[in-house]
Amino acid sequence: MNNPDSRAATGFSYSRATFEELVDTALAHAKKLGATDAGAEASEGCGLSVSVRKGEMENVERNRDKSLGVTVYVGQRRGNASTSDFSRAAIEQTVQAAYDIARFTAEDPVAGLPEAGDIAGPEEQPDLDLFHPWDITSEEAARLALVCEGAAFATDKRITNSEGAGVSAQQSHFFSSHTRGFRGGYASSRHSISVAPIAGKGSDMQRDAWYSSMRAASELAGAEEVGRYAAERALARLKSRKITTRECPVLFESPLAAGLLGGFVQAVSGGALYRKSTFLLDSLGKKVFPDHVDVLEDPLVPRGKGSAAFDEEGVRTTARKVVDAGRVEGYFLSSYSARKLGMKTTGNAGGSHNLTLTSRLTQPGDELKEMLRKLDTGLFVIELMGQGVNYVTGDYSRGASGFWVEKGELAYPVQEITIAGNLRDMLAGIQAVGADTYNYGAKTVGSILVNKMKVAGS
Repeated sequence: MNNPDSRAATGFSYSRATFEELVDTALAHAKKLGATDAGAEASEGCGLSVSVRKGEMENVERNRDKSLGVTVYVGQRRGNASTSDFSRAAIEQTVQAAYDIARFTAEDPVAGLPEAGDIAGPEEQPDLDLFHPWDITSEEAARLALVCEGAAFATDKRITNSEGAGVSAQQSHFFSSHTRGFRGGYASSRHSISVAPIAGKGSDMQRDAWYSSMRAASELAGAEEVGRYAAERALARLKSRKITTRECPVLFESPLAAGLLGGFVQAVSGGALYRKSTFLLDSLGKKVFPDHVDVLEDPLVPRGKGSAAFDEEGVRTTARKVVDAGRVEGYFLSSYSARKLGMKTTGNAGGSHNLTLTSRLTQPGDELKEMLRKLDTGLFVIELMGQGVNYVTGDYSRGASGFWVEKGELAYPVQEITIAGNLRDMLAGIQAVGADTYNYGAKTVGSILVNKMKVAGS
């Protein structure tokens, strides 16, 4: 559903038609003031979040927010302002503020809206089925969260505590337009259920968590299933120990593997490239991954968490191979960063869209058990801590916990260790990618086996 015009059915306070009027009012006023170009976006979000802990209700939170953002160009000067007041007087004041900022800002030779030829027309804006409002009451949400946490406690008597369980139902919609001819907007939703149980007692306590997040509530994993799996993860970590410092292969569990893909995206994104603050500078056409690795971007996946027919500037998005046989075929660029680099926008203002990292060596049966067999003897990482990644040099060092693996079998859980390497070597050293795919926001990837890393322990 792309046009949230039936407000009663959607839970929104404003219709698409109202947003179009507000945006048109802002653009007309910008033109009246003498702006060379202008863009505006009206948006609204609302939702419900409920949390429980140890069988008791903890929090019920309802959120509702709205905003009108305006960007004004006076030649090559740019100004931004926003308001949550939708009255005509407030809109005109906001446009005036953006115009005044633009007049007193230094000229930027590459500032400006995207070129008309890059803009997504109405026929290039399919309904991607992103909007599935969840009409759930706080009582129903609390019951679901209690079932989830209860299932975690019921898994094993060694589940002794909980950081709580939560249910969230969120939805939003927007309309955006600018003076280069773009008009578009849509409604979207995101719902989730999560729990964080604690196993053990005294000096041997371990926490883990799991969640399910989808556009449509009907596609969420069952509450009991989420609770049980989170409990099993916490239980598996009991009696964790340190290991001695060594160099060994490392298998990243699929949710963490998505972070490695995210590191690559950050390193080949426009801002890092034109500032020369990335270890993958000038990597276009060069090998960064092994021959067997491909990365595909597909913005038009129905119900995809990273789906969008156009980016934040109204530029059309298209499916493309970002990495082909290990070679970088494309960057992630907005109009601004593309101009800075003397290139064309890739429709990535606002980020990437539905990335999938795959290996040509992966077989259908390469689930986690097979990936552990491929690891043979080494470290299987299921949690990372800290932010020790330097994107200028690629140096990588993070706290970790997981399992020591011997001859393809989990030997024992390990904790209080650090894994270190360089992202360039890690990406080039990907030996295998699992069929145990996991979707983490706009990224989908299986577990990733890296040939070697330094592991610092006792």
